[in-house]
Amino acid sequence: MHLSAVLITGLALLASCAPPAAEPQPSPTLSTSPTAALPSPTPTPSPGTPSALPSPSTSSPTATATSATPPADSPGAEPTPSRTAPSPSATRSTPAATTPPPSAPGLVERWRGQDIEAFDTERRVVALTFDGGADATAVAPILETLAEEDVPATFFVTGRFARAYPEQVRAIASAGHPVGNHSDTHPPFSSTPDVEIRAELSRAEASITALTGEPAAPLFRFPYGDRTDYDIRVVNDAGYIPIRWNVDSLGWQGTSEGISAEVIRERVLDGLRPGAVVLMHVGAHPQDRSTLDADALPGIIEDLRERGYGFATIPDLLAEE
Repeated sequence: MHLSAVLITGLALLASCAPPAAEPQPSPTLSTSPTAALPSPTPTPSPGTPSALPSPSTSSPTATATSATPPADSPGAEPTPSRTAPSPSATRSTPAATTPPPSAPGLVERWRGQDIEAFDTERRVVALTFDGGADATAVAPILETLAEEDVPATFFVTGRFARAYPEQVRAIASAGHPVGNHSDTHPPFSSTPDVEIRAELSRAEASITALTGEPAAPLFRFPYGDRTDYDIRVVNDAGYIPIRWNVDSLGWQGTSEGISAEVIRERVLDGLRPGAVVLMHVGAHPQDRSTLDADALPGIIEDLRERGYGFATIPDLLAEE
């Protein structure tokens, strides 16, 4: 019994000296924050997070901020669903088809998003404009009247017109009248793909500049006046400012459709206001061969002068605003 007691006492002493390895130690990772040990699967949104994802408002350049026009007409507006078009950012990544004159970029930005119908000016002036697309029958009498009356005007011709009637286009430019771009073949732009719009502008620009020695840009008029807000943006990006009108003489309808020189004069007076833009044409009616705008022009000039109005070109009015 004495020996057993000694053994038991020895075992007890050994057990008391053993290290406490059997007890689990706290893991170091458990003593820190769980979020610091493992990345969160859904980071907390921050003001900078959305910028990693493109959105319609941020994918385009700063054109919207530079435009002073309403949002519906701004470059940031959505493309029209009337045709398949590239995104605004893709459109802007394409270089302009033409090289505008030095003053044009600033002017384009000033008028971005607009198809100008008339100018907001206190000057009692009117812009007489003439389109050339079909034929050049009335170019000579129109230039003669403008020279006799010392009246400036602005012309918009197609590239096809310039190639078909080079002498008439040279005569217009030689007389000191600005010549703008009216597309190359006069298609309706609202149903024309963007790449073809740019080609239309480029071909017309080359044909006009070769004859006048001056760029047609930034002056542009849509064929038929047909366009969407998206088309205006495409034209702006190519370096042009669209010019519409607030008075259509309707001389292009001809005598066969009940129009006369007197009717044209009345229409111009009805739309008279400072900064008005009058649309006329240099061609003859295809059926009755009338040239009513040329016939009415002397009377129009007389009527406007009697009412205290003078005349200005589109470039003059663009620079004034």
